[in-house]
Amino acid sequence: MLGGSFYIAFFRNSISVGLLLTFFLMLDRPRCSMKKAIGIYVVFGVLMIGGYSLWYHFFTASFVQFASLSSFLTIGVFCGIMSSEILYLSVYKMAVGFYMFSVCTFCGVDVARWWFEGNQWVDILTRLICAILILIFTWKKLRKLFLSGVGFLMEEMDLFSAVTLFVSVMIGAVVAYWPNLQGFSVFNMVRAFVTLFMVGVLQYAIFHLYIHLGQEHYYQREKELLEINEQLLHRQMELMRESEREAARIRHDVRHHILLMKEYVRKEEFGNLLYYLDQYGEDVENREIRNICGNRAVNSILSAYARNARNQNIQVKMDVKLADGLAVRDIDWIAILANAFENAIHGCVDSGKMDREISIYIAEKGNKVIIQFCNTSTCDINFRKGLPVSDKGSGLGVPSIIKTASRYDGQTDFSLKNEKFVTRILLNM
Repeated sequence: MLGGSFYIAFFRNSISVGLLLTFFLMLDRPRCSMKKAIGIYVVFGVLMIGGYSLWYHFFTASFVQFASLSSFLTIGVFCGIMSSEILYLSVYKMAVGFYMFSVCTFCGVDVARWWFEGNQWVDILTRLICAILILIFTWKKLRKLFLSGVGFLMEEMDLFSAVTLFVSVMIGAVVAYWPNLQGFSVFNMVRAFVTLFMVGVLQYAIFHLYIHLGQEHYYQREKELLEINEQLLHRQMELMRESEREAARIRHDVRHHILLMKEYVRKEEFGNLLYYLDQYGEDVENREIRNICGNRAVNSILSAYARNARNQNIQVKMDVKLADGLAVRDIDWIAILANAFENAIHGCVDSGKMDREISIYIAEKGNKVIIQFCNTSTCDINFRKGLPVSDKGSGLGVPSIIKTASRYDGQTDFSLKNEKFVTRILLNM
């Protein structure tokens, strides 16, 4: 610290608090609207600057010892409360913000001491220039990349990785923030510079690594969905071929019907003709209706998988009340229904029971879509964190169901009741 008057401390605190809050807000998705969040951040920043400046003025010694750590904790708690993202991500952003603050402090203090004999205004000007450059870089380069990849970061980042990143950033920040622990020298300056540089490069590389891993997992899920879609298309083609065979059989039968009716007319046996037409009409009315619901995508998916289930001697009962035109993409219907139906078929087959059944209930209520699959199942299904786990890992298609439901702010639930495996999915339209 280069010391100084109350106003010097006020300017330093303004730069530090402004940098930390602005950096965090640029990379954040706040709980409230951005306009309201900016107003709250400004009020909080003004209170922080005023409070810490008064602390410096009246209790300089304790301010020098505890100001940096306490400001990090205070701003961190505030930003964490304001953020809508997971705690791990908020802690990581706060640590990176503190690292940027340490870079400004290092540059300001050491530039002023090395070339300007510790001039306090040079220190403030250097910090201000560094803060402006950091915020410009964050706005122009980092913000778009971070916000576009924040979903990947939330998926990939866990407690261990967050703690590791936090510790590495804080080590670099502490080394830079107290570069005079062993006296001011060229060696200490170079050491602090190298530490900051290496920490910055490491954080940037890890950040890109997380995004790359998230993108790879995303593409893997999309690949799985395409494979499921391909299987569905094959089954729909089978249904079309079956329909063509049924149409050919009907055409063949119609020829026989026409010949018989001509014979009745030729013999003037009109009573027999009317009786025959009544029987034929009853036969047509009693034919099975294949249309499951009004939603074409759902109808196609359920028809294809119901045929596959019946081919494996599995009884399928469906109560589906959906209209066409719902705001759900066809590819998302495939991800949810195809995976759930496929899991239900596997569960029935693996149960080893003779009487196997799949019950499906789908309905639209208000702005929600309720989906429930209930199938015959074995009793030895393990659950980990509420998700079914097989010997080969997580339940088949379960991650795809959960991920797709999350796009609609949905909820999923998997349970085993009375030797029946139940999958419940709720989508918010």
